Amino acid sequence: MNSKPPSANRLAAFGASASLVALIVVSVAWEAWLAPLRPGGTALVIKAVPLLLALPGVWRQRLYTLQWASMLILLYFTEGVVRGWSDRGLSAGLGWLEAALAVVFFVCALVYVAPFKRAAKRATKRATKRAAKNGAKLHSERPESADV
Repeated sequence: MNSKPPSANRLAAFGASASLVALIVVSVAWEAWLAPLRPGGTALVIKAVPLLLALPGVWRQRLYTLQWASMLILLYFTEGVVRGWSDRGLSAGLGWLEAALAVVFFVCALVYVAPFKRAAKRATKRATKRAAKNGAKLHSERPESADV
């Protein structure tokens, strides 16, 4: 399914892209400068790499990428909630921001993908009905005298 999105979905696609970019920026800034676990930054900056891998597909509104990225983003939501509850100061605030951005991405991705999934389900249902109808027609057209 490589069709263009309905105009109502453009906002959801933009929301997914914008929240993903914001989450990448927050992740890198958080672990490098704003509130790293150790002074001078930590290797946790690499947590942005999976998001960077998803960015081109999300930017191009690829359904497959949006689907797997919506599952991936749940890890970032979990980390944000855990660090929001357990950390103190700026780090806790950044944790809640990460969780909020993950929710925005998740909702936007689902809103964008849902119409395509519904259309695919309807097409499958129509094709199944058509195949069943054609199968019944073929079965009724067979001559019974062919049994020897």
